[in-house]
Amino acid sequence: MARLITRRLLVSVGLIFAVSLATFLLQSAAPGDMARTILGDTYTPEAHERLRHQLGLDQHILVQYWHWLMSALSGDLGTSPISGLNVADEIASRLSVTSSLVICATLVTTIAGVALGVVSAVRGGRVGRAVDVLSLIGYALPSFWFALGMVTVFSVMVNLLPATGYVPLSSSPGEWFRSMILPVTTLALPGVALFAKQTRDAMLDVLSRDFVVALRANGVSERSIVFRHALRNASIPVVTLVGLTLVSLLSGTVFVESVFAMPGLGGLAVQATAQHDIRMIQGVVVVFTLVVVTANLVVDLVYGWLNPKVRVR
Repeated sequence: MARLITRRLLVSVGLIFAVSLATFLLQSAAPGDMARTILGDTYTPEAHERLRHQLGLDQHILVQYWHWLMSALSGDLGTSPISGLNVADEIASRLSVTSSLVICATLVTTIAGVALGVVSAVRGGRVGRAVDVLSLIGYALPSFWFALGMVTVFSVMVNLLPATGYVPLSSSPGEWFRSMILPVTTLALPGVALFAKQTRDAMLDVLSRDFVVALRANGVSERSIVFRHALRNASIPVVTLVGLTLVSLLSGTVFVESVFAMPGLGGLAVQATAQHDIRMIQGVVVVFTLVVVTANLVVDLVYGWLNPKVRVR
Protein backbone atom coordinates (compact mmCIF):
# COMPACT_ATOMS: atom_id res chain seq x y z
CA MET A 1 0.00 0.00 0.00
CA ALA A 2 2.92 2.36 0.73
CA ARG A 3 4.25 1.94 -2.80
CA LEU A 4 0.78 2.43 -4.22
CA ILE A 5 0.35 5.70 -2.30
CA THR A 6 3.82 6.94 -3.33
CA ARG A 7 3.20 6.25 -7.01
CA ARG A 8 -0.19 7.95 -6.94
CA LEU A 9 1.20 11.02 -5.16
CA LEU A 10 4.01 11.43 -7.70
CA VAL A 11 1.56 11.17 -10.56
CA SER A 12 -0.81 13.60 -8.84
CA VAL A 13 1.86 16.30 -8.43
CA GLY A 14 2.73 16.10 -12.11
CA LEU A 15 -0.96 16.23 -13.03
CA ILE A 16 -1.53 19.41 -11.01
CA PHE A 17 1.35 21.20 -12.76
CA ALA A 18 0.23 19.98 -16.18
CA VAL A 19 -3.39 21.09 -15.68
CA SER A 20 -2.40 24.52 -14.35
CA LEU A 21 -0.04 25.09 -17.29
CA ALA A 22 -2.63 23.92 -19.84
CA THR A 23 -5.24 26.24 -18.32
CA PHE A 24 -2.83 29.18 -18.46
CA LEU A 25 -1.98 28.52 -22.11
CA LEU A 26 -5.60 27.99 -23.19
CA GLN A 27 -6.79 31.13 -21.42
CA SER A 28 -4.04 33.21 -23.03
CA ALA A 29 -5.08 31.90 -26.45
CA ALA A 30 -8.71 32.95 -25.99
CA PRO A 31 -9.89 36.13 -27.78
CA GLY A 32 -9.59 39.34 -25.75
CA ASP A 33 -7.60 39.90 -22.60
CA MET A 34 -7.93 41.13 -19.03
CA ALA A 35 -6.78 44.65 -19.91
CA ARG A 36 -9.65 45.15 -22.38
CA THR A 37 -12.14 43.90 -19.79
CA ILE A 38 -10.90 46.41 -17.23
CA LEU A 39 -10.81 49.36 -19.67
CA GLY A 40 -14.26 48.67 -21.12
CA ASP A 41 -15.40 49.57 -24.63
CA THR A 42 -13.69 52.96 -24.97
CA TYR A 43 -9.92 53.07 -24.61
CA THR A 44 -6.89 54.22 -26.53
CA PRO A 45 -4.16 51.85 -27.78
CA GLU A 46 -1.68 53.63 -25.54
CA ALA A 47 -3.85 53.09 -22.44
CA HIS A 48 -4.31 49.45 -23.40
CA GLU A 49 -0.58 48.84 -23.78
CA ARG A 50 0.18 50.70 -20.56
CA LEU A 51 -2.29 48.58 -18.59
CA ARG A 52 -0.99 45.38 -20.19
CA HIS A 53 2.49 46.36 -19.04
CA GLN A 54 1.25 47.06 -15.51
CA LEU A 55 -0.47 43.67 -15.36
CA GLY A 56 2.53 41.88 -16.87
CA LEU A 57 0.52 40.71 -19.88
CA ASP A 58 3.21 41.90 -22.30
CA GLN A 59 5.64 39.29 -20.94
CA HIS A 60 6.08 35.88 -22.53
CA ILE A 61 3.33 33.49 -21.51
CA LEU A 62 5.77 31.07 -19.86
CA VAL A 63 7.27 33.94 -17.84
CA GLN A 64 3.77 34.89 -16.67
CA TYR A 65 3.09 31.29 -15.70
CA TRP A 66 6.40 31.06 -13.83
CA HIS A 67 5.59 34.16 -11.77
CA TRP A 68 2.16 32.79 -10.96
CA LEU A 69 3.57 29.36 -10.07
CA MET A 70 6.16 30.78 -7.68
CA SER A 71 3.49 32.79 -5.89
CA ALA A 72 1.09 29.81 -5.78
CA LEU A 73 3.76 27.54 -4.30
CA SER A 74 4.24 30.06 -1.51
CA GLY A 75 0.50 29.99 -0.81
CA ASP A 76 -0.39 33.26 -2.55
CA LEU A 77 -2.90 32.91 -5.40
CA GLY A 78 -2.85 36.67 -5.95
CA THR A 79 -5.55 39.30 -6.23
CA SER A 80 -8.03 39.65 -9.06
CA PRO A 81 -7.28 42.87 -11.01
CA ILE A 82 -10.92 43.01 -12.14
CA SER A 83 -12.81 42.54 -8.87
CA GLY A 84 -10.00 43.51 -6.49
CA LEU A 85 -10.78 40.42 -4.38
CA ASN A 86 -8.17 38.11 -2.92
CA VAL A 87 -8.38 34.90 -4.98
CA ALA A 88 -7.83 32.51 -2.06
CA ASP A 89 -10.39 34.29 0.12
CA GLU A 90 -13.01 34.35 -2.65
CA ILE A 91 -12.51 30.65 -3.37
CA ALA A 92 -12.68 29.81 0.35
CA SER A 93 -15.96 31.71 0.72
CA ARG A 94 -17.54 29.74 -2.14
CA LEU A 95 -15.95 26.35 -1.52
CA SER A 96 -18.53 25.27 1.07
CA VAL A 97 -21.34 25.64 -1.49
CA THR A 98 -19.69 23.50 -4.16
CA SER A 99 -18.34 20.94 -1.68
CA SER A 100 -21.81 20.56 -0.13
CA LEU A 101 -23.32 19.96 -3.56
CA VAL A 102 -20.68 17.45 -4.65
CA ILE A 103 -20.50 15.49 -1.38
CA CYS A 104 -24.27 15.27 -0.95
CA ALA A 105 -24.84 14.36 -4.60
CA THR A 106 -22.12 11.69 -4.45
CA LEU A 107 -23.66 10.15 -1.33
CA VAL A 108 -27.18 10.20 -2.80
CA THR A 109 -25.96 8.79 -6.10
CA THR A 110 -23.99 5.98 -4.49
CA ILE A 111 -26.54 4.93 -1.88
CA ALA A 112 -29.60 5.17 -4.13
CA GLY A 113 -27.87 3.63 -7.14
CA VAL A 114 -26.37 0.69 -5.23
CA ALA A 115 -29.68 0.05 -3.45
CA LEU A 116 -31.61 -0.01 -6.74
CA GLY A 117 -28.96 -2.22 -8.34
CA VAL A 118 -29.04 -4.75 -5.50
CA VAL A 119 -32.85 -4.88 -5.51
CA SER A 120 -32.89 -5.33 -9.29
CA ALA A 121 -30.34 -8.17 -9.14
CA VAL A 122 -31.82 -10.01 -6.15
CA ARG A 123 -35.52 -9.68 -6.83
CA GLY A 124 -35.48 -9.84 -10.62
CA GLY A 125 -38.80 -10.31 -12.37
CA ARG A 126 -41.16 -7.33 -12.38
CA VAL A 127 -39.30 -5.54 -9.60
CA GLY A 128 -36.03 -5.83 -11.49
CA ARG A 129 -37.59 -4.63 -14.75
CA ALA A 130 -39.27 -1.71 -12.97
CA VAL A 131 -35.95 -0.64 -11.46
CA ASP A 132 -34.27 -0.92 -14.85
CA VAL A 133 -36.95 1.20 -16.53
CA LEU A 134 -36.82 3.87 -13.81
CA SER A 135 -33.02 3.95 -14.01
CA LEU A 136 -33.05 4.37 -17.78
CA ILE A 137 -35.65 7.15 -17.56
CA GLY A 138 -33.53 8.96 -14.99
CA TYR A 139 -30.44 8.64 -17.18
CA ALA A 140 -32.25 9.82 -20.31
CA LEU A 141 -33.95 12.89 -18.81
CA PRO A 142 -32.14 16.15 -19.70
CA SER A 143 -30.79 17.75 -16.52
CA PHE A 144 -31.98 21.25 -17.44
CA TRP A 145 -35.53 20.01 -18.11
CA PHE A 146 -35.59 18.04 -14.87
CA ALA A 147 -34.27 21.02 -12.87
CA LEU A 148 -36.81 23.43 -14.31
CA GLY A 149 -39.59 20.88 -13.84
CA MET A 150 -38.76 20.42 -10.16
CA VAL A 151 -38.60 24.18 -9.62
CA THR A 152 -42.01 24.55 -11.29
CA VAL A 153 -43.61 21.82 -9.17
CA PHE A 154 -41.95 22.12 -5.77
CA SER A 155 -41.22 25.87 -5.69
CA VAL A 156 -43.90 27.53 -7.81
CA MET A 157 -46.95 25.24 -7.65
CA VAL A 158 -46.53 23.67 -4.21
CA ASN A 159 -44.25 26.33 -2.66
CA LEU A 160 -42.53 23.65 -0.61
CA LEU A 161 -38.84 24.19 -1.44
CA PRO A 162 -36.80 27.31 -2.29
CA ALA A 163 -36.15 27.76 -6.02
CA THR A 164 -32.84 29.59 -5.66
CA GLY A 165 -30.21 30.53 -3.12
CA TYR A 166 -28.07 28.79 -0.54
CA VAL A 167 -28.26 28.84 3.26
CA PRO A 168 -25.00 27.94 5.10
CA LEU A 169 -25.16 24.88 7.32
CA SER A 170 -23.87 26.89 10.28
CA SER A 171 -26.72 29.39 9.96
CA SER A 172 -29.63 26.96 9.84
CA PRO A 173 -29.25 23.19 9.30
CA GLY A 174 -32.93 22.88 8.39
CA GLU A 175 -32.86 25.64 5.78
CA TRP A 176 -29.55 24.34 4.47
CA PHE A 177 -31.15 20.94 3.93
CA ARG A 178 -34.16 22.48 2.15
CA SER A 179 -31.93 24.60 -0.12
CA MET A 180 -29.92 21.50 -1.11
CA ILE A 181 -32.78 19.15 -2.06
CA LEU A 182 -33.50 20.39 -5.59
CA PRO A 183 -29.90 20.99 -6.79
CA VAL A 184 -28.61 17.74 -5.28
CA THR A 185 -31.47 15.76 -6.87
CA THR A 186 -30.69 17.35 -10.24
CA LEU A 187 -27.02 16.46 -9.93
CA ALA A 188 -27.58 12.93 -8.66
CA LEU A 189 -30.30 11.70 -11.03
CA PRO A 190 -28.13 10.65 -14.02
CA GLY A 191 -25.56 9.03 -11.72
CA VAL A 192 -28.16 6.98 -9.87
CA ALA A 193 -29.13 5.27 -13.12
CA LEU A 194 -25.49 4.54 -13.95
CA PHE A 195 -24.77 3.13 -10.48
CA ALA A 196 -27.90 0.99 -10.57
CA LYS A 197 -26.93 -0.54 -13.91
CA GLN A 198 -23.31 -1.16 -12.85
CA THR A 199 -24.30 -2.64 -9.47
CA ARG A 200 -26.97 -4.85 -11.02
CA ASP A 201 -24.55 -6.31 -13.59
CA ALA A 202 -21.81 -6.85 -10.99
CA MET A 203 -24.21 -8.46 -8.51
CA LEU A 204 -25.67 -10.82 -11.13
CA ASP A 205 -22.13 -11.89 -12.07
CA VAL A 206 -21.14 -12.57 -8.45
CA LEU A 207 -24.39 -14.33 -7.56
CA SER A 208 -23.84 -16.76 -10.44
CA ARG A 209 -20.41 -17.90 -9.22
CA ASP A 210 -19.66 -21.28 -7.67
CA PHE A 211 -18.79 -19.99 -4.19
CA VAL A 212 -22.31 -18.51 -3.87
CA VAL A 213 -23.82 -21.89 -4.80
CA ALA A 214 -21.60 -23.50 -2.15
CA LEU A 215 -22.69 -20.96 0.47
CA ARG A 216 -26.34 -21.66 -0.26
CA ALA A 217 -25.72 -25.40 -0.11
CA ASN A 218 -24.15 -24.96 3.35
CA GLY A 219 -27.29 -23.21 4.59
CA VAL A 220 -25.94 -19.65 4.73
CA SER A 221 -28.82 -17.16 4.81
CA GLU A 222 -29.63 -15.25 1.63
CA ARG A 223 -29.25 -11.95 3.47
CA SER A 224 -25.69 -12.86 4.52
CA ILE A 225 -24.84 -14.02 1.00
CA VAL A 226 -26.08 -10.80 -0.58
CA PHE A 227 -24.68 -8.22 1.83
CA ARG A 228 -21.64 -9.94 3.31
CA HIS A 229 -20.25 -11.86 0.35
CA ALA A 230 -21.78 -10.82 -2.97
CA LEU A 231 -21.97 -7.07 -2.38
CA ARG A 232 -18.34 -6.80 -1.30
CA ASN A 233 -17.13 -8.60 -4.42
CA ALA A 234 -19.49 -6.58 -6.61
CA SER A 235 -18.37 -3.30 -5.03
CA ILE A 236 -14.91 -3.36 -6.68
CA PRO A 237 -16.06 -1.93 -10.07
CA VAL A 238 -18.56 0.31 -8.27
CA VAL A 239 -15.77 1.95 -6.24
CA THR A 240 -14.08 3.04 -9.46
CA LEU A 241 -17.36 4.52 -10.59
CA VAL A 242 -17.51 6.68 -7.44
CA GLY A 243 -14.36 8.53 -8.46
CA LEU A 244 -15.60 9.08 -12.01
CA THR A 245 -18.96 10.26 -10.70
CA LEU A 246 -17.39 12.80 -8.35
CA VAL A 247 -15.37 14.28 -11.22
CA SER A 248 -18.47 14.56 -13.41
CA LEU A 249 -20.40 16.13 -10.54
CA LEU A 250 -17.76 18.86 -10.26
CA SER A 251 -18.41 19.87 -13.87
CA GLY A 252 -22.16 19.55 -13.27
CA THR A 253 -22.02 22.14 -10.49
CA VAL A 254 -21.42 24.84 -13.12
CA PHE A 255 -24.89 24.22 -14.58
CA VAL A 256 -26.65 23.59 -11.27
CA GLU A 257 -25.23 26.66 -9.56
CA SER A 258 -26.38 28.79 -12.49
CA VAL A 259 -29.93 27.38 -12.50
CA PHE A 260 -30.42 27.59 -8.74
CA ALA A 261 -28.42 30.84 -8.27
CA MET A 262 -25.96 29.31 -5.80
CA PRO A 263 -22.71 31.19 -5.04
CA GLY A 264 -20.30 28.34 -5.69
CA LEU A 265 -17.04 27.76 -7.54
CA GLY A 266 -18.79 26.77 -10.77
CA GLY A 267 -20.41 30.17 -11.17
CA LEU A 268 -17.15 31.84 -10.19
CA ALA A 269 -15.29 29.92 -12.90
CA VAL A 270 -17.82 30.96 -15.57
CA GLN A 271 -17.68 34.60 -14.49
CA ALA A 272 -13.87 34.65 -14.36
CA THR A 273 -13.61 33.04 -17.81
CA ALA A 274 -15.93 35.62 -19.36
CA GLN A 275 -13.83 38.41 -17.81
CA HIS A 276 -10.47 36.84 -18.74
CA ASP A 277 -9.56 36.91 -15.07
CA ILE A 278 -6.64 34.51 -15.33
CA ARG A 279 -5.72 34.66 -11.65
CA MET A 280 -9.19 33.70 -10.51
CA ILE A 281 -9.44 31.00 -13.17
CA GLN A 282 -6.11 29.51 -12.14
CA GLY A 283 -7.17 29.43 -8.51
CA VAL A 284 -10.45 27.66 -9.27
CA VAL A 285 -8.74 25.16 -11.59
CA VAL A 286 -6.11 24.32 -8.97
CA VAL A 287 -8.81 23.71 -6.35
CA PHE A 288 -10.83 21.52 -8.74
CA THR A 289 -7.69 19.59 -9.68
CA LEU A 290 -6.78 19.03 -6.02
CA VAL A 291 -10.29 17.71 -5.35
CA VAL A 292 -10.10 15.34 -8.31
CA VAL A 293 -6.62 14.13 -7.36
CA THR A 294 -7.67 13.55 -3.74
CA ALA A 295 -10.81 11.71 -4.80
CA ASN A 296 -8.87 9.46 -7.18
CA LEU A 297 -6.27 8.74 -4.49
CA VAL A 298 -8.98 7.73 -2.01
CA VAL A 299 -10.64 5.53 -4.66
CA ASP A 300 -7.29 3.86 -5.44
CA LEU A 301 -6.70 3.14 -1.75
CA VAL A 302 -10.18 1.66 -1.30
CA TYR A 303 -9.76 -0.33 -4.51
CA GLY A 304 -6.41 -1.63 -3.23
CA TRP A 305 -8.02 -2.63 0.07
CA LEU A 306 -10.82 -4.50 -1.70
CA ASN A 307 -8.56 -6.03 -4.36
CA PRO A 308 -5.11 -7.02 -2.98
CA LYS A 309 -3.84 -7.78 -6.51
CA VAL A 310 -3.63 -4.04 -7.19
CA ARG A 311 -1.09 -3.46 -4.41
CA VAL A 312 1.66 -5.47 -6.10
CA ARG A 313 1.49 -3.78 -9.48
